Amino acid sequence: MSRLLQWFYVLHLRKKIALLVLAFLLVWYLFSLPGTLFPSPYSTLVSDRNGELLGARIASDGQWRFPPADSVPGKYEICLIQFEDRHFRYHPGVNPLALGRAMIQNVEAGRVVSGGSTITMQTVRLMRRNKRTYFEKFIEIILATRLELSYSKKKILALYASHAPMGGNVVGIDAASWRYFGHSAESLSWGEAAVLAVLPNSPAMMHFGRDREGLLKKRNRLLRQLLDDNTIDQTDYELAVSEPLPDHPHPLPQIAPHLVTQAFLRNPGNHIQSTVDKHLQMRAEEILDRWNTEFSQNGIFNLAALIVDLETNEILSYNGNVGFRTNAYGSQVDIIQSPRSTGSILKPFLYCAMLQEGVLLPTELLPDVPININGFAPKNFSLGYDGAVHADEALARSLNVPSVVSLRKYGVPKFYDLLKKSGLTTLNRPADHYGLSLILGGTEGTLWDIANAYARMAHTVTDYNRDGTYYEWENFRLLRDDYQFGERNQDESPLFNAGAAWLTLQALTNVNRPEELNWDFVPSLRRVAWKTGTSYGFRDAWAVGVTPKYLVAVWTGNASGEGRPGLTGARTSAQVMFDLFNILPATRWFETPYGELAEVAVCRESGQLKGMYCPENSIDTLLVPAKGLQGAVCSYHRRIHLSEDGQYRVYEQCAGDRGIRSVSWFQLPPSWEWYYKQQHPGYRSLPPFSPECASGNISDAVMQFIYPYPGAILRITKQLDGSRGKAVFELAHRNTSTRVFWHLGTDYLGETSNIHQMELSPDPGEHTLTVVDENGISLSIRFKVD
Repeated sequence: MSRLLQWFYVLHLRKKIALLVLAFLLVWYLFSLPGTLFPSPYSTLVSDRNGELLGARIASDGQWRFPPADSVPGKYEICLIQFEDRHFRYHPGVNPLALGRAMIQNVEAGRVVSGGSTITMQTVRLMRRNKRTYFEKFIEIILATRLELSYSKKKILALYASHAPMGGNVVGIDAASWRYFGHSAESLSWGEAAVLAVLPNSPAMMHFGRDREGLLKKRNRLLRQLLDDNTIDQTDYELAVSEPLPDHPHPLPQIAPHLVTQAFLRNPGNHIQSTVDKHLQMRAEEILDRWNTEFSQNGIFNLAALIVDLETNEILSYNGNVGFRTNAYGSQVDIIQSPRSTGSILKPFLYCAMLQEGVLLPTELLPDVPININGFAPKNFSLGYDGAVHADEALARSLNVPSVVSLRKYGVPKFYDLLKKSGLTTLNRPADHYGLSLILGGTEGTLWDIANAYARMAHTVTDYNRDGTYYEWENFRLLRDDYQFGERNQDESPLFNAGAAWLTLQALTNVNRPEELNWDFVPSLRRVAWKTGTSYGFRDAWAVGVTPKYLVAVWTGNASGEGRPGLTGARTSAQVMFDLFNILPATRWFETPYGELAEVAVCRESGQLKGMYCPENSIDTLLVPAKGLQGAVCSYHRRIHLSEDGQYRVYEQCAGDRGIRSVSWFQLPPSWEWYYKQQHPGYRSLPPFSPECASGNISDAVMQFIYPYPGAILRITKQLDGSRGKAVFELAHRNTSTRVFWHLGTDYLGETSNIHQMELSPDPGEHTLTVVDENGISLSIRFKVD
């Protein structure tokens, strides 16, 4: 009895052990597949908005292994199944008949001549990459059935196709298609698909320079089988077998290489679909290469450009630089993302801000005379001055002095804050560090940020015109995803007002550079709001153009920072910009946002609101932002009394026989007038007072120093012979023929008439210069000599 109990106990124990082993094997089976089937690193791929390949970067292990696709092309699928595993669609991962046949063949041959592996088993082998043994074959069988339980046949086929060795450092059909045939796998011909189907069986056959007759025979044998199975017809067969094998590897596309590099650095090993349009990108690259050939003759070697679809905020063309393949002259630098000196490219934002706050009217006169503000003495590009110029013209001509005067009035901290809100990420120092130079290139910006800021201004107008609403700004999109413009959040406090933005864009359609080039032909091409900029020392040349549909931004220069004569925005970047616009479809112009504009009467000459002394025949109507209604009233027209013949100014008490009549007179400050008359021959200076009235109380400012400026610090240089040099002091007088007497401190220097200039060589230190005209009117100025 005890023996029987012992037997039952042993039997029960064995059953438990068997169940435990069975449970263990079941658990192992269920969890036998690794979490990551293929831990291999992948190449980085970037494609355009339609899925066409722009470029790639090799995987970290030196293999061209593209990220796995979800499916395989139809021709390759047919060829692969026909060659490797005709029963692929029906077996559970293992084909017992094929294994049995392979075993018999191996025994008869005395060596391994056939493996009997299915495509699923080969996929497992590629996963494990272990030495081929009978035990490994057993593991492959188990894991193949497990793979079939977890993945569809379509997915297994895609896994195999993406990781099959294709010769050399090429892995997978996607990489092989580009390397061997120069196009995507979706475009494979029957002959090409057959080559890639048989190649993993003997990948070394694709080695260039070897006898690949065996590969050709394998391919043609497979094509014959397809013909015999009526998969392809006779014509397809004959065309396929006539195709030669590739005789050299093809380079992968190198389109938008800086974008591809950016993707590789930020998100390596992935397939990234961008918003770029491949065909537009290629045309843009051709234009940039052509201009680069011309510019390089002047030692200007780098160019960058963006083309943006403003309706979707998508980048259509990303040209980070030219000459990427040459690896010379800083061509690897992605200028679009690199901070560069802004030059004058930020001026429109100041103009727009001042318009919308009502502190400037579009045509208001601004001073354009030499100035010195705490040692900062800006000069215009032409080195000339107009005396006074209308604000919109000053913007269109990119005059520096009116811009500095405007920024001083508006305030550097406010403008600094506006630029930061508009998206300039390079303002990393306090506002007082930049000072008034902020408007002339005293800071850096990237082409990406600056283009976004211009786009934001354009969007303000188009959004408001669409439904009278402002929306929160969304930056440019460079990656293609499932996102579509839908509900957008309203912006209760927009950065730009639609009326001011529209007026700014209108002013930028009149851009003119008479001192640089004749741009009269530009408006005939298409209507574009555009602005150029040139940094100090001719190091950076900018151009940004905007229409309701497109934005084009261009930078020209040297990545090294070397300046070159002739490197200006108008001579270089603007020409490239318009060439890029010419490959884009023509579009409509911005509609006028009447709801954000008011019509006012302004004085034609001063550009300010109509004043009580403005002549009726010089009144124009003008659209201004709402706050412009509280703008400055004309301060340059005044009522004066003239003699009947108009030769003299008189007072009622001293007119005498000369008579008296009252007229409206347009009068500028003396220093403005001195330059203004040179550009406007029709300008009339005030007549002198009649002799009978000359002794009266003359309160008008009749004199103003042109040089030096109040508080100026002068440096007197030595002459070639070693003697101390001289500075030319200059004065503007309304009546040039009047005699003027000059005094430096208490020393009398002499007198001038007609041309009021005096050469002086003051000693170092602080000085006071005083002038007195023959009518007893005096004027003094303080300056310092280092």
